[in-house]
Amino acid sequence: MTNSIADAKDGKTDLFLMIGSNPDTSHPTIGLRIHQAVDRGAKLIVVDPRRTRLAERADLWLRIKPGTDVAFLNGLMQIIIEEKLWDQQFVAERTEDFDYLCSVIKRYPPPLVAEITGIPEEQLYQCARMYAAQGRHAIYHGMGITHYVTGTDRVKSIANLAMLCGKVGVEGGGCNPLRGQNNVQGACDMGALFNSLPGYGGLNSDEMFKRYEDAWKVTLPRRPGKPATEVWDNVLKGEIRGLYIFGEDPAVADPNIAHVQKALEKADFVVVQDIFLTDTAKAADVVLPAACYAEKDGTFACTERRVQRVRKAVEPPGEARPDWQIFCELSRKMGYEMKYNSAQEIFEEICSLLPQYKGITYARLDKEGLQWPVPDENHPGTPTLHTKTFTRGKGLFVPEDYLPPVELPCEEYPLSFTTGRDLARYNFSSMTGKTPEIDLISPECFAEVNPVDAERLGLKEKDWVRLTSRRGSVAMRATITDKSQEGTIFATYNHLATLVNLLTLDALDRLSRSPEYKLCAIKVEVLPGRPS
Repeated sequence: MTNSIADAKDGKTDLFLMIGSNPDTSHPTIGLRIHQAVDRGAKLIVVDPRRTRLAERADLWLRIKPGTDVAFLNGLMQIIIEEKLWDQQFVAERTEDFDYLCSVIKRYPPPLVAEITGIPEEQLYQCARMYAAQGRHAIYHGMGITHYVTGTDRVKSIANLAMLCGKVGVEGGGCNPLRGQNNVQGACDMGALFNSLPGYGGLNSDEMFKRYEDAWKVTLPRRPGKPATEVWDNVLKGEIRGLYIFGEDPAVADPNIAHVQKALEKADFVVVQDIFLTDTAKAADVVLPAACYAEKDGTFACTERRVQRVRKAVEPPGEARPDWQIFCELSRKMGYEMKYNSAQEIFEEICSLLPQYKGITYARLDKEGLQWPVPDENHPGTPTLHTKTFTRGKGLFVPEDYLPPVELPCEEYPLSFTTGRDLARYNFSSMTGKTPEIDLISPECFAEVNPVDAERLGLKEKDWVRLTSRRGSVAMRATITDKSQEGTIFATYNHLATLVNLLTLDALDRLSRSPEYKLCAIKVEVLPGRPS
């Protein structure tokens, strides 16, 4: 996030543009802050195919067709420039390639955008005028933006819109991606990406490599790694023979999981390090028991770049150990002495190497979390990014043309399928599924079917249905509701008894290599009863 969650809590945001996210179920504490801000009078625009609680409260709800966000965002910018609503001073002083932006977005007049997105022209104009008006306006987005093969195009389009209107670098504004899981931000900070070093150093930076090689007394490979989403194809091709998986359950969580499970069976050697015997762990040759968050010391970095202390409350059970201890012992057995005595010692090394963390210490974190960058120990942290300049100097407009989703409905698969989170459960229930009370709150997954589609299918409330894509099938009961738009079936992905990722598409974004979780084509068959 370029800004802070507190901007919503403290009344610093005048307008929220929510796109590709339902924080009531995905990020409930942030969702609560937004509801509180609306209670205080903040304006809210929601762009969502589903009628969510926030959509019902919105000053403007745009029921967009799934997968058409780039066309929508380009259309907004076309209107803003056409009506001279853009922040001319900000664009002139702080951005580059404005003319190129104009040359691309002129191809998206309102009538065409309305046809592509399903949003009426008058609503496009209303949204553009509301967002471009004077005030502190924030864009919040989630995995409904990024989980497409054009996910990076969507993120760039959001940044283009925010810069065009001068809504970046100010309290209450900015571009605010809501991370999918706890400490995703921290993992990326530490270099858990296939194409960067810790601290986001590029693989062509000799200075960065020297810093790490001097500290670790090794020579590091300069080639990029394999994106996690490409591992399975590489296993099936015989190019990867062994896997070490920790803190992930790809056997149920990745798209097209039949493909993943086939690769897990083919791999010569699989190690899984986790706190429970997940479906992935059941496929492993060796399982290493790890400590959970309450059984170890360390730090997390959350979605707003805030680094926070984690303190051990109880001892790990049995032979379970913190991840860092397992890694250190394994490294020693493989011939490299990894000499750390505590999580604090590791964190001190991190702060000595990462510029963003340089001024963070355990002593400071004992008092409060700090938002990086923190360049020295007297720096208070950075709640708002890009207040005076962007990382590269001037902000670069990078417009992209709209590309349709990979799988559109057809005669054989006439409906679209999309997924989201269940509030009561966390991801795929490897943890929350072990709490019986949660089964009372959320006992099963339902397929949301629009009444028009239900009538055409001859479907009644709570009928069993089989959803089938080009990759697999899954059965569940249906619920008839106009929350989901006509032609689109929605289901949550949190129930192990209903593995919807048997359906989802593993086509990848050309840059981030994120999969197109959020949209695929399916057919629906009404079943006579519960399948055996």
